Amino acid sequence: MSIVREQQQAPREAAGQVRHRVLVCDAISQAGIDALAERFEVTVTPGWDREELLRQVAGYDAVIVRSATRLDAEVIEAATRLRVIGRAGVGVDNIDLQAASRQGVVVVNAPTSTVVSAAEHTVGLIFALMRNIPRADASMRRGEWDRKSFLGAELAGSRIAILGFGRIGQIVGERARSLGMQVTAYDPFVSSARFEDAGVERAQAIPDAVAEADIVTLHLPLTDDTREVIDADLLAALQPGTRIINAARGPLVDLDAVHAALETGQLGGFACDVYPVEPPPSHPLFQHERVVLTPHIAASTREAQDRAGIDVAHQVAAALAGGSVTTAVNVPMIASADIEALQGFRPLTAMLARLAFGLAGGNVRSIRVEARGRIAEHDVRLLTSDALISILSASSDDPVNHVNAGAIAESRGIVVHEEADRNAGSYHDLVTVTCSGEREVRVSGTTIGQRYRPWLVSLLGFDIDLELGSELVVLEYDDVPGMVGAIGSAFGEAGVNIAKLAVSRSGDDALMLLTLDGDCPPELLGELATRDGFRRTAMLQLRD
Repeated sequence: MSIVREQQQAPREAAGQVRHRVLVCDAISQAGIDALAERFEVTVTPGWDREELLRQVAGYDAVIVRSATRLDAEVIEAATRLRVIGRAGVGVDNIDLQAASRQGVVVVNAPTSTVVSAAEHTVGLIFALMRNIPRADASMRRGEWDRKSFLGAELAGSRIAILGFGRIGQIVGERARSLGMQVTAYDPFVSSARFEDAGVERAQAIPDAVAEADIVTLHLPLTDDTREVIDADLLAALQPGTRIINAARGPLVDLDAVHAALETGQLGGFACDVYPVEPPPSHPLFQHERVVLTPHIAASTREAQDRAGIDVAHQVAAALAGGSVTTAVNVPMIASADIEALQGFRPLTAMLARLAFGLAGGNVRSIRVEARGRIAEHDVRLLTSDALISILSASSDDPVNHVNAGAIAESRGIVVHEEADRNAGSYHDLVTVTCSGEREVRVSGTTIGQRYRPWLVSLLGFDIDLELGSELVVLEYDDVPGMVGAIGSAFGEAGVNIAKLAVSRSGDDALMLLTLDGDCPPELLGELATRDGFRRTAMLQLRD
C-alpha cells in the first residue's frame, strides 16, 4: 500500500518535459494499464512480431510482458533507452536476466499475484486425479452411465509430499491439512521453524519426501539440480499407485519416464499444467487415460491477472521514478530495515573503495568489503554493491548501478569478496575495503556522530585519524626531520591552503593525508615526487 500511495502523491512531469514511455507487449489488466497511464506514455501492442519489436523497442524506457513475448539479449541490447522490464507474473524464463543486468536494466515481477490461484489449481488437479473427474465427465458426454469404471480414493488420511515449500507450496500444504491429509515437504531453503509453524513434516531429501507418498506435487524452481527431478530412478522408488501433479515448471519432469511408469502401473496418475515446450508437441503420454492435462492455466483467474497487472505496474513506476523497488529479480533484495540501518555507512564505503582503488593501480584482480560491528547484523550486500559502483564508475564511461555492477565486475575478471563480523575491535562499526591491483591496498573507516561523518582510521598499514572529503592528497615519505615543514612550504608557495592534515608514522616511514580548500595543481605533486625521501604522492577524487 505504501508504494501505491507514494506513486499517487508523486508530482507529474513538468510542462514540456518528455514523459517516460512504457511498452506493454502482452495483455495485462486494464487496472494496471490505467495505473501506468496516469504518469507515463503507454503503448499497448499485444501481438507484435519479433521484427517489429526489434524496430520499435529502442524508443521505450520500460517494457512489460507476460509469458508470450520473449526478451532475449538481442531485443534488450536494441532497447537503448530501456531502464526496467516488468513481468506480469512470477516466472522470468522468457527474459534474459544476464543481458538485462549487463545493460543495467532492472527486471521486476509480481511474485505474489498468482500464488493463491496456482495453489488452488494444484488442489483442483489433485481432486481430478483422485476422483477421475475428467474421465467420468467424458463418459457422460458420450451418453454412457458407467459408475464402476471410476473408482476413486479419498484425500482424507492420504499422504501428500510437497516438493518446494515456498509461497505456493505452503498454501497447498495448508489446504491439504484442512482436507485431513498428512503432509510432508522438502525445501532446503526454508527454515525448520517455518515447517513447524505450518504443522508440516520436514524431509531432508527428495527421496525421503516421496517414499511413502500417495500424492506428489511439484513447486520447485527450475535449476540445473531440479531439471527432470522426476526421472525413472525416482519413479521406481515411489510406492505403486502414487500420483504426481506438476503445475510448476515443465522441465522438472521426464515425460518419457512418466509414460513408462504409467504403462507398468508403478505410477497411478499424472496431472500436468506446464510442459518442457509450450505449446507441447504430440506425446503418447497425453493420450493416457490416467493423465489430466490443462494448458498452463494455473495462474489464469480474474483475480490473479488483476493483481499481476497492478503489481507490476507499481513496480515499473517505482523503478522509473527512482523509488523503492521490492520485487527486482536481478538486484539483491535488501530489507527496508537493513537499508535504513546501513544508509549512513554507504557514502563512507564508496569513498573507501575509491581511495583503495586509486592507490592500488591498474589491473584490479579482486575487491574485498568487510563490515564489522553492529552493522554486521544487517544485509551488507548493499555496502558491497556501493563499493563496486564507486570503483567501476571511476574506471568506465558506461553507467554502473546496483543492477549491473556485479556483472561488469565479473566480465572484467574481478573477484568480489564480502565478510561480516560482529567483532569491530575498539570501534562500534568498521568498514574495510581491500583492493588488489598492481599492489594490494587496505583501507578502513567508520562514521562519527548522528550525521555519519565519514572518518578514515587506517590506510596502507598506518593508523590515521581524518574526516574524509571529496578529495584527498596522499603523501608517503621517509620519516626524517624537516619533511612536514617542507610539505607545508610547498603548498603555501603554490597558494594552496591546507584545510585538514593528519600524519602517521610506522618505523622509518610516514604518511601524511591532506584535504584542501582548493584544487591541487598536478605539477605540485609532480615536483614533490622528485624530491629525495618521497615514496608516493597522489591526489584522489573520492566523490564524483
